[in-house]
Amino acid sequence: MRIDIITLFPEMCEAVMSESIIGRARKKGAIEVECHQLRDYAFDKHKRVDDTTYGGGMGMLMKAEPIALCFEAICEKLGTRPHFIYMSPKGRTLTQSRLRELSQIENICILCGHYEGVDQRLIDEFIDEEISIGDYVLTGGELPALVFADSVSRLVPGVLSDDICFSEESHFDGLLEYPQYTKPAVWRGIEVPEVLLSGHHENIEKWRREQSLEETRKKRPDLLEKP
Repeated sequence: MRIDIITLFPEMCEAVMSESIIGRARKKGAIEVECHQLRDYAFDKHKRVDDTTYGGGMGMLMKAEPIALCFEAICEKLGTRPHFIYMSPKGRTLTQSRLRELSQIENICILCGHYEGVDQRLIDEFIDEEISIGDYVLTGGELPALVFADSVSRLVPGVLSDDICFSEESHFDGLLEYPQYTKPAVWRGIEVPEVLLSGHHENIEKWRREQSLEETRKKRPDLLEKP
């Protein structure tokens, strides 16, 4: 998978995507990530990519043309058109099931919005999908873009050591993950559940399934109501 990020802060995105598991995956070639400075596609000497909104109102709006030029340059470089995602609080809320679908796409481009958003004409003509990471608003689209890029990348083969690293986690099968414990077996008088020390794999799997259901009932009962 290759991910291109169109942003006003490429250094911020590059720093995050160069660390830890994702950074190691990039070094070994499991995924590609390239961050593009949107101001490189502006026209005036001040490299402005925003302007006032028609009809009045507070704040500035990101202009369509610099974004279009940047995306077209990416398409030309790749020789194909990537799936173009705009991180927006008006978008479809990101879920693990949608991430699994998107992880099958070879090329994804992410647009990080700023100010009051993006000229609607750009969205209508270029954007394939708007995605939100929650019902709240941030100062820019970089953090949502990084959340998305991290969460979709880890589903790509070769990024994690084994598929089981994500297939047993919360939300993968519609349930929350079961509680987990590590050494010591007794911490401040609190013992690890005996079944986990038994070595009986069938009983452990049964316990984990029951705990996943219980965690979901307590913390996210809405997940159990989904068809």
